[in-house]
Amino acid sequence: MSSSAGTKRDAGHLKSPATDSKKTKTNGSITSFFGAPKAKPANADANARPASVVPSNFNKQKWVDSLTPEQRVLLQLEIDTMDESWLARLKEEVVTPEFLELKRFLKKEKDSGAKIFPPENEVYSWTQHTPLNKVKVVVVGQDPYHNHNQAHGLAFSVRPPTIAPPSLINIYKEIKNDYPSFQAPPNKGGLLIPWADRGVLMLNACLTVRAHQANSHSNKGWERFTQKVIDLIARVRTRGVVFLAWGAPAGKRVAGIDRKRHYVLQSVHPSPLSASRGFFNNGHFRKCNDWLAERYGADEIIDWNLVPKTSTSTVTTTQSTIVSKEESTVPAEKPTESKPVAESGKPAKPADEEDEFDEDFDALEALVAEERKQE
Repeated sequence: MSSSAGTKRDAGHLKSPATDSKKTKTNGSITSFFGAPKAKPANADANARPASVVPSNFNKQKWVDSLTPEQRVLLQLEIDTMDESWLARLKEEVVTPEFLELKRFLKKEKDSGAKIFPPENEVYSWTQHTPLNKVKVVVVGQDPYHNHNQAHGLAFSVRPPTIAPPSLINIYKEIKNDYPSFQAPPNKGGLLIPWADRGVLMLNACLTVRAHQANSHSNKGWERFTQKVIDLIARVRTRGVVFLAWGAPAGKRVAGIDRKRHYVLQSVHPSPLSASRGFFNNGHFRKCNDWLAERYGADEIIDWNLVPKTSTSTVTTTQSTIVSKEESTVPAEKPTESKPVAESGKPAKPADEEDEFDEDFDALEALVAEERKQE
């Protein structure tokens, strides 16, 4: 797809409009009497969450009152933490026998003392950061990270000080291929909340997992629910949405999307085990913005930058202080070299990376095997 003439290949493309330099005439107007309104700082709302639009016919309290006592107990998390733009559209789904059975399973897990990730109040953080009416891009993930201080409700994202996992590092590399000005977060950060606040919904197929047990909550009901979420987006976001589906499982989730209304981009997963077979140089981030520029206008493309632009950023300043351009830029991909292999048969880490993020290679290998079946 050809790029819109007004779209620049620059990750920092969303700029504040220039201030109008014209002076107000001194006449009998209200402005001249009270004085011109004070201009807001350029970054005043930079970290504000996007406004949520709730259907006018949805009365949350009335809906809650209609629930049975058991439903109120099981659905307390949805009542308390799911953004109303989503709850209004998913209220029928969350009272289905399938979803209630999922919630009974999760209650048993919690009552047993099992540690569950992400933290309970962040299971639906994707709804809070990306209201339904603001969704422009959907990144289809799979299972939440299952170690401490990693998962927080957004696919691929990790909270500081946890460093970006290998798959996310590869995502950074591909963004830099499309936008050379892109800089990865300092200190190898992996917090993607800025993307979510800009309209990128990062949705995992499963929304919870037992600590240190990958896929432990798969096939319990989350997949059905998140498929309903994807189908809902495809149905109500009539102006069109970009779906980024990396890996065979993600591809299956978007199989029914109307390609005339929406734009679906598929490739292998960004995992180190498969990225070189079609993720690198897929151009998805540029293609995504080219399509958004044509459909919504150049002002509505996604700014993929994650480096703080000011020291007052509440989202990104938690990751680290500012570092030099050389330190924060994703290095260019080097030619493939033979690497040592651990006794387990999995790639061994260099000595200076032993404390870095360790993705679940068993899960990634299963994913790659599934992809190869599709080839």
